[in-house]
Amino acid sequence: MIKKRIPFNWPHMTGKELYYIAESHFNGRLAGDGPFTERCNTWLEQRTGSAKALLTHSCTAALEMAALLLDIQPGDEVIMPSYTFVSTANAFVLRGGVPVFVDVREDTLNLDERLIEAAITPRTRAIVPVHYAGVACEMDSIMRIARSHGLKVVEDAAQGVMSSYKGRALGSIGDLGAYSFHETKNVISGEGGSLLVNDASLALRAEIIREKGTDRSRFFRGEVDKYTWQEVGSSFLPGELVAAFLWAQLEEADPITQRRLAAWQRYDDALKPLEARGLLRCPVIPQDCQHNAHMYYVLVSPGMERQAVLDEFRRSDIGAVFHYVPLHSSHGGKKYGRAHGDLAVTDSISERLIRLPLWTGLTQLQQERVVDTLSRALMSA
Repeated sequence: MIKKRIPFNWPHMTGKELYYIAESHFNGRLAGDGPFTERCNTWLEQRTGSAKALLTHSCTAALEMAALLLDIQPGDEVIMPSYTFVSTANAFVLRGGVPVFVDVREDTLNLDERLIEAAITPRTRAIVPVHYAGVACEMDSIMRIARSHGLKVVEDAAQGVMSSYKGRALGSIGDLGAYSFHETKNVISGEGGSLLVNDASLALRAEIIREKGTDRSRFFRGEVDKYTWQEVGSSFLPGELVAAFLWAQLEEADPITQRRLAAWQRYDDALKPLEARGLLRCPVIPQDCQHNAHMYYVLVSPGMERQAVLDEFRRSDIGAVFHYVPLHSSHGGKKYGRAHGDLAVTDSISERLIRLPLWTGLTQLQQERVVDTLSRALMSA
């Protein structure tokens, strides 16, 4: 019997997406900030407690808005992990900012809060914690450090929708937060994102920046008699069809999360015996963190050849993959940023990490096949 390929990701559809897109088309609302955008923004505000949520066309756009809101100037430094997607750094480099890469923790692979203070200089303007795999950074410590040094905090919560830290939604704890609704995330719109504005004093400027630097939103609320150019901005709005698709997903965010958590737990239960034998390390979830099962990864043991394991997955037609090449070791990272310390943990985990297939609807039989393949590969690696 030929076994069907198990892809790394398969975008989940609730069944209402096309209906809502058709409704939006029927109503003649295709551009941004229509009724579906408003529903999504309201849902995000209510679920996170954010002062204002603004849909964007990507998480990258939300981070770029954050850099504009913080008025990042050439030479300003922004502390962040190196083990992250390039958008985390690019958003600030576009304004002339300098990413300062700090090592990550061995347990959660998140920014190591114990190393932040030593990386602060007179040019430091902000800290950007990245919640890897939807597991929270130690936000209480990070916020204390930021407040004591007069710094802003921008949470890169691209992977953190429906995750929380001590009962607080990720993205809602710092001054600003950014979500992603890319098709590889838990709740999706193909491409898409959101900026969470938690510092209410930044809300009006966020609206202006998002609307090409104009006060158009105020005009449509009847607060001004015409809208005009106010400051630097860009077109960060998604189209209404994207928002319609996303609304179908947000309506089902709770059951989507529960199904993913169940699949994540099946992996964890099945792989603990391999961890006990020292062949790999499973994810670590601190007690104060409620994750969203965005990702299940393993770290192969030091000295083991990861590529041999990935090759076995490829031969078995299973879409298991590695993740980021650390930014500090990339051409762009060396050109635009700098590393604080040797980033030994980042270098180690980036060479050992494997992401396993995980999506809403992944079956137990598929997971058993993934686990069997991984076990076989580890035994022979």
